[in-house]
Amino acid sequence: MSTLSMAEVPELEVPQHLLNRHTFLFGAATSAYQIEGRPEGREPCIWDAFCTQPGAIRDGSNGKDACQALAHWQEDFALIKQLGLDAYRFSISWPRVIDANGQLKADGLACYQQMLDDLQQAGIASDVTLYHWDLPLAMEQQGGWLNRDTAYRFADYAEKVSQALAGKVTRWCTLNEPWCSAHLGYETGVHAPGKKGRFQGQRAAHHLLLAHGLAAQAIRAADPGSQVGIVLNVTPCYAISEQRADMQASDNADMLHNHWYLSPLLEGKYPDGELAEQILTHVPMQKGDMTTIAQPLDFLGLNYYHPTRVAAAHQADREYQPMPVAADCHINAMGWECDAKGLKDILLQLHQRYVLPPVMITENGYADELKAEQGRVRDKRRSWYLQQHLQALAEAISSGVDVRGYFAWSLLDNFEWTEGFSKRFGLIYVDYATQQRIIKDSGLAYQQMLARRR
Repeated sequence: MSTLSMAEVPELEVPQHLLNRHTFLFGAATSAYQIEGRPEGREPCIWDAFCTQPGAIRDGSNGKDACQALAHWQEDFALIKQLGLDAYRFSISWPRVIDANGQLKADGLACYQQMLDDLQQAGIASDVTLYHWDLPLAMEQQGGWLNRDTAYRFADYAEKVSQALAGKVTRWCTLNEPWCSAHLGYETGVHAPGKKGRFQGQRAAHHLLLAHGLAAQAIRAADPGSQVGIVLNVTPCYAISEQRADMQASDNADMLHNHWYLSPLLEGKYPDGELAEQILTHVPMQKGDMTTIAQPLDFLGLNYYHPTRVAAAHQADREYQPMPVAADCHINAMGWECDAKGLKDILLQLHQRYVLPPVMITENGYADELKAEQGRVRDKRRSWYLQQHLQALAEAISSGVDVRGYFAWSLLDNFEWTEGFSKRFGLIYVDYATQQRIIKDSGLAYQQMLARRR
């Protein structure tokens, strides 16, 4: 671990009124497939298969070992406590705790039970995500999220796990970023399971949303003392010009990325308009689905990384054309524009359009490719990114948005999906060859910020 003096760490200059809100939670987040390793202890998932496809993962890696977090979880939890986090968000691996016959695996669940007990004893809130993209491969072979039955299988999994962990979890997140699962997994094919087909994304999205509603009902029955919500990735969509076609493309992108999920969840209906009506002819709705989807939310988790800039589509089968970021803006190692104003903008847009439940910023982070040098990672850009986004968040709160917490992505460097291990988001550096952990300068700055608040 780093021996860096706290006096050497640049401070995060966060608005004092945000730090003064002692009910506001500061945390960090991870996901099972990205950190756990130990694949022999679970059923195969769609990412195991996807990683074997030539060219699917930039560096040819996979999540077989990752951060070996199941072997190192006690060390990692010691670092969580050292950082002074109020809350920790992590996911449960569906194929680790449910066997091929749909039965709960006690051995797979045991480590999660120990983790939750440790967090409770330390007074750290637990935000547990039930689905962070690791669909059991056997279900994908039966159609995956294009098959309605998967929604009921997910609800059964949610019921079994929430019964087993009742009283230990602070907040249950049913799904993480269903837009990514649906659009990237079943429409463009750039994520697992790698399927392609126009409007398949909305078909999968409907079953994911149905799964959320069914799971929310099951969790509330099994663990009534906990809170239940969902996590969406949101982005403000900016037209590159005021020309009518570009403005319409921006509206299309906004609808498909943001409101295709928020409107069913918060209003019990899909968005209106000609494009929506066209898409809905491909969505296999049944009577009562929208009522099931629109379960009351105790909180809404929102993940934000960057804005989306769009132009009119040049192809007949596209509703908008994503545009490259401007040359004069700062981009991170993922090629994403770093624009904290976008966080404020999307929060205010949603606040004005919907009656929002309490909001948690469940992911927000910066990617680089920095390696440790002499036991230290000097990641000034990550500290800058965190500061800018916490400032924007404070401004949104001052404008009336009810935000209750902020989770940095990620606690650890990890397997970053199609980027493999080439990109690093962590507050904590992981040497994948030795599994050594080093708190980065940004992590120490985050720690110092929380210490000042206390």
